[in-house]
Amino acid sequence: MKFPNEDVRYEQLFRVTSKFHSTMNIDAVLEEVINTLQDVYPSFTYTLFLAHDNKRHNVIPIKDIQEYEHGENSLVMQAFVTGKLQLEDSVSDKKSIIYAPLKGRQGVYGVLQINAHYSLVFPQSEIQFIELLANTAGHAFENAQLYQQSKQLIADLQLINETSHKLNSNLRLVDTMTFMSSQIKKSFGANEVGFFLQSNEQIEVLPGSTTFFEEGNGEQYVLYSLKRILAEKEPLFIGDLQVDPSFRKSSFRSMMSVPMVQQNEILGVAIVLHESPYFFSFDKFKLLQSLIHHSSLAFTNSILREELEKLVITDYLTKLYSRNHLEDCIQESLETDAFGTFILIDIDDFKGINDTYGHQVGDEAIVQIANLIKENIRDHDIGARWGGEELAIYLPRVDLASGIAVAQRLGKRVEAYSNPKITISCGVATWFKEYKETFQSLFHRADNALYIAKQSGKNQVIASESKVIEGHS
Repeated sequence: MKFPNEDVRYEQLFRVTSKFHSTMNIDAVLEEVINTLQDVYPSFTYTLFLAHDNKRHNVIPIKDIQEYEHGENSLVMQAFVTGKLQLEDSVSDKKSIIYAPLKGRQGVYGVLQINAHYSLVFPQSEIQFIELLANTAGHAFENAQLYQQSKQLIADLQLINETSHKLNSNLRLVDTMTFMSSQIKKSFGANEVGFFLQSNEQIEVLPGSTTFFEEGNGEQYVLYSLKRILAEKEPLFIGDLQVDPSFRKSSFRSMMSVPMVQQNEILGVAIVLHESPYFFSFDKFKLLQSLIHHSSLAFTNSILREELEKLVITDYLTKLYSRNHLEDCIQESLETDAFGTFILIDIDDFKGINDTYGHQVGDEAIVQIANLIKENIRDHDIGARWGGEELAIYLPRVDLASGIAVAQRLGKRVEAYSNPKITISCGVATWFKEYKETFQSLFHRADNALYIAKQSGKNQVIASESKVIEGHS
């Protein structure tokens, strides 16, 4: 074979060096190496063995050098480990092969294999040129890799900073978890993201988890993750779930599971899934750990704050809303809605229940009615304990006739299902925006209607117009 003259070789080397200095893209560096070699030695074949994952490249023949760690081609690993060019001459196959390490300042990043068919001996000048090209490519590869690593590090730090800032802004729990889920899906390319709390052997799916987990399809992943994390006290980084026989039919292959820890106690776990095997890099795994570590305090703060708020606005005995919260909701409705209906409820002869059965049974009677109220109103209606044996319901954007029907239905169910048998009386009042009513006047009208119901024989629903509505019996 006729080799190119020295001027051609070094003109190509100058050109490729200039190109290396103008790019910080690893794929561009590798592609330029192959293009240069093909220009200088068009009849040779080339393969790159790399220590990092660049197999995504569709143009360059790239192999993972780790595959040859214990394989037959020991010269690939020898060049990689020693950082020195290796030669292989085969008389029988009539070929010479060069293994040139891609060497930078900080290490060796791969090996360039050049197969010279039908050429038994490489001239020393060609070996020197190839070695120089490989070293130049190694430095360029290293610079590009360091640049991309620094860019990724900056992006990761920005993600952590942005997330921490957002989570420290006293978001509601659903907003906190939804934000975290979107950040992880965007930054990690995940198919599914789930957050789970473990309490009293119960597992709660937190809001913000993707639909897959919210619909209960991820139980296998959650139980598996919690079992291993609690036993090993370490997060999980699994490249291929199907290696485990219990996940042979799993739709997802890659999984990262990181515990949510507060004061050395594992509160729950965050799980990230992807359908492809070995999809997440170890750097992404470390980033997820950092994100969850920084976010766990915000999670628990949101949960505690909402539990405290719930206690403040919830009656301890009945678990209905408190009177203050009901008043606030009615006041807001008066300002934003066109009409609404208020129902004031009193247990008939409640003193007799306490005197006959005791105060504990009296409390149980109140709880029975509270549970029936919850079952008979919509999600956005408000049931509350007004005080003592009095309860209340507010129905936003509901007219008087519908309000009376709700009160009558409730009265019939209380009479049918209570034990001991009790009845209730109800006063109903409706407001309309054009009359500019206040909460106080609405309450007084309902209270007056309730008084009439009590004076008229009890077990009745009375509207604020003082018209007696048919009783429940």
